[in-house]
Amino acid sequence: MSRNSLSNFFSRIFYGWRMVGLVTAIRIVGGGLHQFGFTVFFLPISQDLGISRAATSLAFSLSRAEGAIEAPLVGYLIDRYGPRPILVAAVFLAGVGYILLSWVNSYTGFMIVYLGVICLAFVAGFIHSPMVVANSWFIRQRARAMTVVSAAVPIGGALISPLLAIGVASIGWRWAAFVSGCIFLLVCLPLSFQLKRSPESMGLLPDGDVAPLHTGANSPADTATNKNDDADITSRQAMKTWVFWLFVISMTARVTCYSAATVHFIPFMVWKGLSEGAAAALLGAFAFFNLAAHFVLGWIADRVNKPKLLAACHIIPALSVPPLLSDSGYWPLWFFTIVFTFLDASFPIIWATVGDFFGRRYFATIRGMMSFFYMWGSFAGPIMAGAIYDRTHSYMMVLWIWLSLLTFATLLVLFLIRPWTDRMALLNPNRH
Repeated sequence: MSRNSLSNFFSRIFYGWRMVGLVTAIRIVGGGLHQFGFTVFFLPISQDLGISRAATSLAFSLSRAEGAIEAPLVGYLIDRYGPRPILVAAVFLAGVGYILLSWVNSYTGFMIVYLGVICLAFVAGFIHSPMVVANSWFIRQRARAMTVVSAAVPIGGALISPLLAIGVASIGWRWAAFVSGCIFLLVCLPLSFQLKRSPESMGLLPDGDVAPLHTGANSPADTATNKNDDADITSRQAMKTWVFWLFVISMTARVTCYSAATVHFIPFMVWKGLSEGAAAALLGAFAFFNLAAHFVLGWIADRVNKPKLLAACHIIPALSVPPLLSDSGYWPLWFFTIVFTFLDASFPIIWATVGDFFGRRYFATIRGMMSFFYMWGSFAGPIMAGAIYDRTHSYMMVLWIWLSLLTFATLLVLFLIRPWTDRMALLNPNRH
């Protein structure tokens, strides 16, 4: 293919996919160096600073609580000023934070840098902003775009985290942290400056649609624009709807289960009789199936009733729990490993459904308010599972709690089916 042909090919790609590709690249780096990278830094930092594993784990739990508290403000700022200034500031602070981390010599210094610089920036720029970009540039292909963005984190974990582990082993965690900070500044920062707020800011329409040629006051273009404006619901209006709270309660239940399962995955598998090596191998399979499930579910979501698909993504993991309540062999562990990834892989479908209900203009603020409530589930889930095991030396009660919560979440999601169908009929009267 010639250079001109290649240039023409890329010029025909809708600009929204370029924006999704941009934030996805940034999230791949962030996922590999930070979200999965924290596990790589965990033991070296705790050993070098002479702190316990419980004290190091506290930083992880507090970062979740910090993310919940700041989410409403972050959402408001993104809606007010757009995702680019938030993403630029976040990437810069992440880079500076990891460079500062390489110099810390005390637990206090570690907590200040990790919570006050790195995590503060990461939640705003690497978690909220990219999803807002996908929601702003797409409507019909919203779930697909969000799936690409969401899959970036496990991709980063698979590609970058092993290299980070090699770096920590060869040059030490401090130099590895310093290099990580430089990568954020030299790779992600230039990319973040290229972000565009919305298709309308460039004279385009979502999904790459072409505006009708009619220009009269009552033209189809004006009608479509007015309908799009009417579809946007403010955060205050959204919080007065029972749909908002169905999302919040169901997401709290699911993240409580999923966060506990991921943090306790290896200890749980050892409790079921596996060696630590075999459990670690199963964890690798868990990450692989998570990535595969992201793309499969994302491809399906824009073609079906989203709440029905979400209900399936809750009940199928729930069905993997009963076989674990008895010593029934190795296959239930594999079944659990494969289908429990649906809880994480369906997250972009949830946000796409939220976008279907509440529109694009105030999406970041609504997402932030939802995060403020449901993120406490991810804070409490691992602590609850650990406390139950410390007291009973068993995960049996934890399994019963997972089964109950996922069944409850499934029932809540089922109540969204009819409202979503009515909403889509209102916004797309010609769709069948």
